[in-house]
Amino acid sequence: MPRISGVNIPDNKIIGVALTYIYGVGESLSRKILIETKIDPTKKAKDLTTQEINQLREILEKKYKIEGDLRRQIMINVKRLKDIGSWRGFRHIKKLPVRGQRTRTNTRTVRGNVRKTVGSGRKPPSMPT
Repeated sequence: MPRISGVNIPDNKIIGVALTYIYGVGESLSRKILIETKIDPTKKAKDLTTQEINQLREILEKKYKIEGDLRRQIMINVKRLKDIGSWRGFRHIKKLPVRGQRTRTNTRTVRGNVRKTVGSGRKPPSMPT
């Protein structure tokens, strides 16, 4: 199982898909990297040579922000928004959708699956004594 920047790449997947297991690498960036290294994108990850793995590792670590560095940068950006008191910062603080989504409905995952439904309004008759 090849290990690139602290992530175990699955053996049985093609390398174009396997690279997307790294945080910060998607389909398009994976394709771009494979073209740059001249590796066949349909090749399985277990069939890569050590030279090809080293090539991939070198390009990913030198040119792109991935894994810990990317997570850290995103965390710093969110903290900055909170500190300056921007609208997006307040939404992050309140754990609400930040990018303009509606919140009257469709925020079940953000609000913690709160279901506030009202019954018919009639109470059942009390038992006579």
